[in-house]
Amino acid sequence: MQVINADRENKFSRWFKDRKSIDSQFGTVLVLLILILLQTVVLGFDYDSFGHWFSSWTRNWINILRNNAAIGIVSLGMTFVIITGGIDLAVGSTLVATGAFIMTLIDTGPKGVLGNLGITGVPAFVLTIILAIALGYILGTVIGLLITKGRIAPFVATLGAMKIFRSVTQHFMQGYNPRVPREFLKISNLQIGNLMFMPIIYWAVIALILHYISKRTVFGRQVIAVGSNERAAQLSGVNVNRVKTRTYSLMGILVAIAAVIQVSRIGSMDFANAGSGYEMDAIAAAVVGGTSMSGGRGTIVGTVLGMLIIAVMNNLLNLFGVPPFLREAFKGLIVIFAVLLQRRERS
Repeated sequence: MQVINADRENKFSRWFKDRKSIDSQFGTVLVLLILILLQTVVLGFDYDSFGHWFSSWTRNWINILRNNAAIGIVSLGMTFVIITGGIDLAVGSTLVATGAFIMTLIDTGPKGVLGNLGITGVPAFVLTIILAIALGYILGTVIGLLITKGRIAPFVATLGAMKIFRSVTQHFMQGYNPRVPREFLKISNLQIGNLMFMPIIYWAVIALILHYISKRTVFGRQVIAVGSNERAAQLSGVNVNRVKTRTYSLMGILVAIAAVIQVSRIGSMDFANAGSGYEMDAIAAAVVGGTSMSGGRGTIVGTVLGMLIIAVMNNLLNLFGVPPFLREAFKGLIVIFAVLLQRRERS
């Protein structure tokens, strides 16, 4: 009997190792499933019926996904940036700057830009979103040009941009409290069957589009090539600087979309603290999802799974009553562990 059990254990061990080597997302999915199971147990089963329990479980999940949709979108852009061998520490500050721009445009008070121009309602909202995305694109492109044309290290360039964007935003927004129109809030708070799905839908659609771009387009292949071996990519005819600049431009666009979601979901923004820690969460989601910090490897699917792991972990820490400041320590440990695991796999 012991021989049979040992043989079964060996077969399972071999299957697990083979599965992990074939499917890079296997370990990530396994960790996510364990966390989901743990969260389900912690939430408990003390309900009148299965329907009541399932309804509560579903609402809990929708709240988790909805609260993490904006940072989930940012993490998708961070994946492209890290694959090229870069980093973006300015995502939180870019979100604040773009959010302030959005609120200034649609402000219903006397200082509202579009209101003073006689543009209100849906046309104002559409124009605001277009201009916000344009601003995000410009800010991202500026960072990309500093890195490629200015020859500044990504860490230094984005660190400087992080300080500049937030400081300038706080300076111009001090003492100003714009009012967001109630209709604008429907962008994120529109109810479908008594549930607010919209931020989750935006996240899912953008993830699908970026997954297609990463797998089926020339740009997606060039991003991988630049991150894998920049010199070889350049010799193969890839415009390395243009690819890198475009990844930061894409990052800016996605942050702008996240800013639209945040403003329309909450209806306000704390310009001193909003977006704080987004860079850490986005990097953590990408790295946990299998994106290599040295560049050249990463997937959108992996990042989505990594973001779900971070989101569920945050919810579990909240359920366990872990102090907010210590939760950041757990994220740091996860990132360090994920990087060490990547190095071990490469070895």
